[in-house]
Amino acid sequence: MYTRILGFAAVAVCLAMPASAAIALGDAAGSYAISPANSSIRFSIGKVGGGGLDGAFGRFKGSIRIDNSDVARSQVNFTIFPESVGTGQGRIDAFLRSDAVFDAADSPEIQFRSTSVTRTSDTTALVSGRLTARGKTFPEKFTAELGGLKAGTIKFHVTGQVLRSRYGMDVGTPIYSNIVDFDMTLTGKRG
Repeated sequence: MYTRILGFAAVAVCLAMPASAAIALGDAAGSYAISPANSSIRFSIGKVGGGGLDGAFGRFKGSIRIDNSDVARSQVNFTIFPESVGTGQGRIDAFLRSDAVFDAADSPEIQFRSTSVTRTSDTTALVSGRLTARGKTFPEKFTAELGGLKAGTIKFHVTGQVLRSRYGMDVGTPIYSNIVDFDMTLTGKRG
């Protein structure tokens, strides 16, 4: 009842990535495939009185295209598979996969598609896009910070907040927060 928030955050992670391209745009320009083995999509949901719920998604895929001539035209596409949610507690994981939260059987994917990337500093950007979960689509924003660029590999730290109630995942509120905090490390390999 308390973990509906998870799905949105993961998708949002992909969006933030293009932001870091601003640091050395000429060197970072190109297309990248997200490497799940070297990336993580983590989320947390607060609880009244302290504590809460922490988890991650084990399965996701995505791509980033950094436009050399116009950062705003860069793109991020990301898909998270909610059946891969993990909190370290089997009972809670099963509940999150159920129709009460992610409905992984009928909604096997959470998708994020960027609509714009706005450079906010030499190493950060605001990634805006459309997040779709459980058949509902809403605009969301994530902050991306370039964490490294070396030998065809780029790394981003992406953060953001998503309101889970918008996507029909508000079970457990107000005991559990409506806000899902996402903290992602995304590593892309130039393709």
